[in-house]
Amino acid sequence: MLILPTVTYASETWVLKESIINRLMIFERRIMRKIFGPTRRDDGYWRIKTNQEMNDILKGQNIIGFIKKQRINWLGHIECMVGDNIVQKIKRWKPMSKRPIGTRKTRWEDEILEDIKSINICNWKKVAQNGDSWKKVVEQARSLYTL
Repeated sequence: MLILPTVTYASETWVLKESIINRLMIFERRIMRKIFGPTRRDDGYWRIKTNQEMNDILKGQNIIGFIKKQRINWLGHIECMVGDNIVQKIKRWKPMSKRPIGTRKTRWEDEILEDIKSINICNWKKVAQNGDSWKKVVEQARSLYTL
């Protein structure tokens, strides 16, 4: 009850890099192994649960699915806000300077739009204006990001 909200505090604004995803998954499995404890083998010895056993216990739900659901939910809130709101202004803001030469950085909005495309939502801005429709999209996103 306390671990997930603490670990994912402000995760709606995170850009999920592969290294962060791996670290979160490792952390989640470590905590779940502590909670569910070891398994007793037939010969009487104890062993820790495998990743597959943990996945079966959690029914495919994981922390990354939770974070992506939260991010899509936050996008819906942003879209419904009034146009002169500070959050809307920050979302629309484009920096005046150029990025340093090198690989292009992934932006929050790019990742969110990629997530929405994977759910196959057409005209997501219109759907976000209807709260009930957007809640269905958020739940669809949650089920999509299971292992």
